[in-house]
Amino acid sequence: MAERSLRGMKIGANSLESDKGIAFVERREELYKCKKGHKFTVTFAADAEAPGLWECKCGAEAKLVGGTVEEEKKPVKPARTHWDMLLERRTIEELQVLLDQRLELLRAGKLHRRHH
Repeated sequence: MAERSLRGMKIGANSLESDKGIAFVERREELYKCKKGHKFTVTFAADAEAPGLWECKCGAEAKLVGGTVEEEKKPVKPARTHWDMLLERRTIEELQVLLDQRLELLRAGKLHRRHH
């Protein structure tokens, strides 16, 4: 009996749900243009804020046409050096003690230099 109910229907190809009673959100399209001259539109919800920059299909940055473009700049973090990471683990006083110990071993001949 279950076989008869599916006769003539491709399973998974069509949805049995309808669009009746569904309220779609209002939309708007924004135009973007890249440096290479490509123009394209991106659809946004009516209340969404469009970003000033969007990536074009060619990989270049495209700017929003006909709007105020506020370029979104992320704050740049200074690069962490080895010294910065070392100071996160030890104080200057601790490093001075370690340096003095290593120099003492080196001068006593108990520490060997590496030959490259």
